[in-house]
Amino acid sequence: MISYLTTQLHLPLTKAANTLTNFGGTAAMTPLLGAFIADAFAGRFWTITAASIIYQIGMISLTISAVVPKLRPPTCDGKTRTCEEADSGQLAVLYVSLLLTALGSGGIRPCVVSFGADQFDENDPEQKTATWKFFNWYYFCMGASILVANTVIVYVQDNVGWGWGLGIPAIAMALSVVAFVFGYPLYRVVDPAGSPFTRLVQVAAAAWRKRKVAGCDGGGALLYENESIDAPISVGGKLVHTDSMKFLDKAAIVTEKDNPKSPNPWHLSTVHRVEELKTLIRMGPIWAAGILLITAAAQQNTFSLQQAKSMNRRLTGNFQIPPASMSVFTQISMLSTILLYDRIFVPIARKFTGLDRGISFLTRIGIGFVISLLATLAAGFIELRRKSSAGTHGLLDRPHETIPISVFWLAPQYCLHGMAEAFMSIGHLEFFYDQAPESMRSTAPALFWLSISAGSYTSTLLITLVHKYSARPDGSNWLPDDNLNRGKLEYLYWLITLLQFLNLIYYVMCAKFYTFKPVQVRESDDGRQKEDGVELTGHV
Repeated sequence: MISYLTTQLHLPLTKAANTLTNFGGTAAMTPLLGAFIADAFAGRFWTITAASIIYQIGMISLTISAVVPKLRPPTCDGKTRTCEEADSGQLAVLYVSLLLTALGSGGIRPCVVSFGADQFDENDPEQKTATWKFFNWYYFCMGASILVANTVIVYVQDNVGWGWGLGIPAIAMALSVVAFVFGYPLYRVVDPAGSPFTRLVQVAAAAWRKRKVAGCDGGGALLYENESIDAPISVGGKLVHTDSMKFLDKAAIVTEKDNPKSPNPWHLSTVHRVEELKTLIRMGPIWAAGILLITAAAQQNTFSLQQAKSMNRRLTGNFQIPPASMSVFTQISMLSTILLYDRIFVPIARKFTGLDRGISFLTRIGIGFVISLLATLAAGFIELRRKSSAGTHGLLDRPHETIPISVFWLAPQYCLHGMAEAFMSIGHLEFFYDQAPESMRSTAPALFWLSISAGSYTSTLLITLVHKYSARPDGSNWLPDDNLNRGKLEYLYWLITLLQFLNLIYYVMCAKFYTFKPVQVRESDDGRQKEDGVELTGHV
């Protein structure tokens, strides 16, 4: 899309980059709305269906804007190299199309992965332990589709036209919606259990009302529990009382004003509901740690792409690699890492750790952070090499000329980002799904996408601040709009590297003191409790 915005709509590089990161941030924030609707009212199947239709409308609108000449500015003047930027009306069509796709993805993203995991029976030990494999292969399929988009679709966009380049994905989306809806009789459909956000607010309100009530000295044994009330939201097991955040326990203290047989949830909450809120709060620091990795990866779709446009991309006499297709290295690296991780790494690691998934998801996330840090560190040195070649050949002030340095110099940073994503992103997704309360299984992936949203907006903020405060009276800038050869892009990469290093230290501390949610599993059909009664789900 960065190529479409800069070459077809003639937006300045910084504005185009911020438009895409803002769109990515919005698209990653809307899953919270989709998760709320799915968990509270519609259920995951119908949320996915409705959201897919909205997404389809946005794709059709975007395709029409690329086909109808009046919805685009005129082509650039070849002699003067002057380009007319898209006017407000043309940008409005673009923004509405992007907004519709963002809203549609808000219903699809949090529900698809949870809906897929719903097809596994958690009461079956074999199916439960296989769930982590589903996340690997879900992300593998998603990466494979992105790989096709970055090769076949990008080739069509560059060599056939943007009408077909956007139209083919729109057609593919329509076919996938039809196939998904017709598969309804085959699915395990879990009914919604009510709004999880309302329950969280009720716990907080009850704890605040009873803030002056003396706490229980007897631990969780004296706190209110009601299995019949919690049954719809604790099918797989109820959360056990923990000693942290005791101020929230006051929400489960029974006072003279409370009626335990028919409690007012705004005044009295069960231990299970209190622990739901505690669990989400404990997940917060781990969630926040993932933001900077997304910020680092966001540069691959903006400035790294502009680097690629200036380099020698020719493979044969007649074929050049489209700049947007450089991300194919990220996808191939990610897909290869997932395959090696699932087929080789996990079986070997399992022998040493005894864990079915080889290593814990917290360890997996940490490895991803380290690899991402190395990727941005390397990117800075590669940019120095690119500018050095431009200076050697007298091209520093000729930004539209091709620098005689192979575009494959960028491959290492793209590959490292792909490896980092295979470790960190899947680990993050596993963490959210595994540690989130059972009734918030759509909310869990929404938190994953929310971290992507925060990372995208952090990237926008960082680029804006760097562009503003690195400007000098002579017109120089770390991130110039028209000539990257005279910029200091490597400084941006190294600034992100420094921030990632500090973030890694923060993450290690958070992971070290993280408390896994304890679940008391329900009795099996023969009346015996499964396993030891209480299980730390993070160690499965």
